[in-house]
Amino acid sequence: MPGPLLGVLYHWLGGLASASNFIPFRAIRRWSFEIYWIIQGVAAWLIAPSVVAWIFVPHVSEILSHAPHEAIVHAILYGVAWGFGGLTFGLAVRYLGIALGYAVALGFCTAFGTLIPPMLQGQFGIIASQTGGQIILLGVGVCLLAIAVNGLAGYYKDRDTAGETPTSEQQKDLSFGKGIVVAVFAGIMSSFFAFGLAAGKPIGDIAAAELRAQGKLDLWQNLPVLIVVLWGGFATNLAWSAWLILRKRSAGQLAGAVSDPQAGGANKLTGGQLVKNYLCAASAGIIWYFQFFFYSMGQTKMGKYDFSSWTLHMASIIIFAAIWGVSLKEWKSASRRAKAVLACGVGLLILSTVIVGYGNYRSAH
Repeated sequence: MPGPLLGVLYHWLGGLASASNFIPFRAIRRWSFEIYWIIQGVAAWLIAPSVVAWIFVPHVSEILSHAPHEAIVHAILYGVAWGFGGLTFGLAVRYLGIALGYAVALGFCTAFGTLIPPMLQGQFGIIASQTGGQIILLGVGVCLLAIAVNGLAGYYKDRDTAGETPTSEQQKDLSFGKGIVVAVFAGIMSSFFAFGLAAGKPIGDIAAAELRAQGKLDLWQNLPVLIVVLWGGFATNLAWSAWLILRKRSAGQLAGAVSDPQAGGANKLTGGQLVKNYLCAASAGIIWYFQFFFYSMGQTKMGKYDFSSWTLHMASIIIFAAIWGVSLKEWKSASRRAKAVLACGVGLLILSTVIVGYGNYRSAH
């Protein structure tokens, strides 16, 4: 049965997981981007989806083998396209910081990922003609406005801190110009994940039938879909990371070689730090996966307008990303104006989740 309020809670948990997955990267020392990125990718896109689906869904292999070939292929191809967004998303956060990087990239991701799937399915007119659908579209509009406000807050912060000397390795990489270009591209390509989930719906339907036949909750029906979409995403990221590793000759870092021997210290990471790097990269990937674990649960609770799940997910991510940005003192030197605009943007995002949740509630009753 639809339960939009519970669905909103699940999406908030997914947003918290997504906004938190970059935190373990901060503890990684003297590894190049491509090294820790592919380590987290193996955990996020291969291991975690398969293990979690195996735990909650009976006969996963049989479900995938009986799924329509077209659904499998389309889900993988959309996953490949999404992979470009996921790859460049990390660069967007690197260049813009957590708060602004998430706001800009996810703004475009929200617009494309929420509105395009129902348009392609010919449902947008029906959604716009019904009260519940109109309320949901209002919530989507408020979310997009909130993202623009958050982006303005990030712009003010960048101006306020333009003359400061970077105090950390992360701050040395900040670049507003490069970051905006990368974030726009990342946001558009990241929206293809929503298309992949829509294409994989026949897989979820088979999983739901199997779950009901086994007397289990169909709350887990989308977990096999995640496996397939993430296969495509992993292929993109593996190819890109492998190319970077070959070009930069950084494969030795997997065994402890350092990325910059001139940076000081020995030319090899100690065993403890090397293990820590692996654990941090893998934990970042597992945390990342759980955003879609909770997303898949929330989507099953949103009723007939489950396309709105994408907006709820994006809004929740930006809310928690902003909280992390403040907690990590990214906004320490920002002006009161920048902080006030950020607070306004976060408030609008919270309001948007309430509006979308209420629209789904009206549609279910």
